[in-house]
Amino acid sequence: MPNLDMEHAAGGRVAGVDEAGRGPLAGPVVAAAVVLPLDLSAELAGMLDDSKKLTAAQRLAAFLALRASSAEIGVGAASVTEILRLNILHASMLAMRRAVARLGIVPDLALVDGNYPPKLGCPVRCVVGGDALCLSISAASIVAKVIRDRGMARLAVRFPGYGWHVNAGYATAMHRDALQRLGPTHHHRKSFGTVAQLRLALTIAD
Repeated sequence: MPNLDMEHAAGGRVAGVDEAGRGPLAGPVVAAAVVLPLDLSAELAGMLDDSKKLTAAQRLAAFLALRASSAEIGVGAASVTEILRLNILHASMLAMRRAVARLGIVPDLALVDGNYPPKLGCPVRCVVGGDALCLSISAASIVAKVIRDRGMARLAVRFPGYGWHVNAGYATAMHRDALQRLGPTHHHRKSFGTVAQLRLALTIAD
């Protein structure tokens, strides 16, 4: 279970940073930065974990509890256009920089999930598997996931048929089938394998 050991060891104001949406075929990549309150309650701490381990209902409950607390939260995103221009890794780093910039404070340290350090305006420490080890990174993973899923659900209303309200743009069988039937939208990452192969097949068919 994640804990506050890394934040306590670092001292000062420590931001956990994580992203959601590196793997999908469609939609932006979203990052969040979270500085947990010093008086973090045991109840809220118990709600935080790697977002992938939580149900949608558990993520939403934790997200709402974080919003209701005195936690500092910043959210940033990189668009599909930026993903295509920069590649997904560097677009994720851009989203993280934007998230930290929107915290409203400059943290003394950023604990970043993964092994690639974004260039932030503060010291950075990478933590592999950090969303399952560190509470502030767990909080960031939850915020990023909930915000991105909400955005994809809104897009699903405008672009029905792809199932984005349930698959969040990931390459499920339903999404792949819809791509074959409907073709890609401008929200699809055209450099990603499944989408690129489909576009090539359509071009050859023409």
